[in-house]
Amino acid sequence: MKFKFEDIIKEKAPDYRLIAVEADVKSLPTDDELWREITSFAESYRACHEMAEVNKRPGIAGTREAYKAFGKEPNRYRPSTEALCRRFVKGLDLYRTLALIDLVNLLSVACGHSIGGFDADKISGDTLILGVGQEGEPYQAIGRGPLNIACLPVWRDSVGGIGTPTSDNERTKITADTRRILLTINIYKADMPENDIIAMTERLLMQYASARNITFNIYRP
Repeated sequence: MKFKFEDIIKEKAPDYRLIAVEADVKSLPTDDELWREITSFAESYRACHEMAEVNKRPGIAGTREAYKAFGKEPNRYRPSTEALCRRFVKGLDLYRTLALIDLVNLLSVACGHSIGGFDADKISGDTLILGVGQEGEPYQAIGRGPLNIACLPVWRDSVGGIGTPTSDNERTKITADTRRILLTINIYKADMPENDIIAMTERLLMQYASARNITFNIYRP
């Protein structure tokens, strides 16, 4: 996959960088070991954080700042990582689905960055472009239906938008049939060191999705 950036990304979010991960995987139900890891992290996070602290975390704060720079209100369209961390603080469990989906959620809250998780075989073309959503641009968010992506940062393939930090698109979502994935780890402000993110990503993919042929690449606008 090739990655390109519209000029507005460099202009409005100069610290942005992308860790792109591709891998061959097996899409399995979440097993008890992964679920224990998720619930353990949730318990430790809840014990150490208050609700008012969630959006002050560097990775989340950086994404919210980018939303504002692009013209989007982050309290109405929260980044997915912020929404997940708020659930933890409230004492709410995540939904237990597929290992690939749940490990991406765990990775996201651990590293502090919103992550796009895509079935690579459903992406149209060989290039993704990061830009900003337009008024009236169609977008079907996973589990949410139509999402107003105007002024949200959005990854587009040759057909249209597939991922924003608020929600990915139904068209390219991970399912039980997924055999190759693409992860876009969107860093608007540093939180966890990049090498630690890469190491955790590799471990989770190998341990819970039998991943092979894993590649990591870092891009900047």
